[in-house]
Amino acid sequence: MARLILRKNITNIFYSSLFHSNFFRFYSTYPSSPSKIKIKSNSDQIYDFRSDTVTKPTDEMFDIMRNASRGDDVYNEDESTYELETYIAELTGHETALFAPSGTMTNQIAIRAHLSTPPHSVLCDFRSHIYNYEAGGIAYHSRASVTPLIPSNKLFLTCSEIESELITTDDNHYAPTRVISLENTLHGLLFPLNEIQKISKLAKKTNIKLHLDGARLWNACAETGLSLQKFTENFDSISICLSKGIGAPIGSVLVDNLKKSHLLTKTLSNELLNLGIHVTLPVHTNMIFIDTKSINITTRELANRLASHNILISGNNSTTTRLVLHYQIPPISIEKFIDVVANIIKEKIFLKKL
Repeated sequence: MARLILRKNITNIFYSSLFHSNFFRFYSTYPSSPSKIKIKSNSDQIYDFRSDTVTKPTDEMFDIMRNASRGDDVYNEDESTYELETYIAELTGHETALFAPSGTMTNQIAIRAHLSTPPHSVLCDFRSHIYNYEAGGIAYHSRASVTPLIPSNKLFLTCSEIESELITTDDNHYAPTRVISLENTLHGLLFPLNEIQKISKLAKKTNIKLHLDGARLWNACAETGLSLQKFTENFDSISICLSKGIGAPIGSVLVDNLKKSHLLTKTLSNELLNLGIHVTLPVHTNMIFIDTKSINITTRELANRLASHNILISGNNSTTTRLVLHYQIPPISIEKFIDVVANIIKEKIFLKKL
């Protein structure tokens, strides 16, 4: 991505690949090539901070799966899936729901359903999953271009920013904006409901469809205390993931577990800050983005040290990474994590004095 399309009264922005990489480095970390880290301990207890997709199904979940219906979906005989779809539709206040194997698939189906005949384009945050991590699906499936925006507040797109970038002209040199896609949470950051409501009104006024990538919408609900429907009623389509931090489809008890994960995340973030680790984004829910440059260690080195204590994180030769908490991360793992980092710092100070 070399530049932003400039239109109307848009400020001319120098958007080089260097600018993009530097900005993205501090405001995004996604494990592009997950590698298997060797666990040195013989203990069976593993604390996995790499992602909230790593939660493991419980025995109870397996029992439910074994007892699920096995009828044909075309003939509407798969009762378990139908019940799940009906329940989610009711929960979100929408007419129908469709179960699919992955969030990428549901995002792409939704966007394709909104787009009929090119030329057309999708407007989204430049950090969005649909833009960066879905293999160019928007171009491949929907033959659409993308208008990626950088939020000036570094947290979320505002209605005014979106409105200034909409392509509403009938000039055949452009691809009109037909879909606005938001993500909540995005990198663990909450998208304020009042801003969503403003964007929803704008979308309706301009006859543009509004899609939500709500892979971690459960986290937003748990943190704000708002219902799913309070968020989803503003959108024409929503993708909701069942395989992230909640570890199971639905349940108020599980929402409580999410809140506990958020509190643990903030505890870990504060402890890391106290040790001098740079936290590059505010911590709203279950994600911490860190830069280990201050303690002179790469994230791969940190990952290897933590692995000896059965703690897994994503690491590489850079100093930035993402820590993700979920309901299978207990408080004891936070204590171990901090102890490892504190010992690394002590070793660095000792070696510096030699």
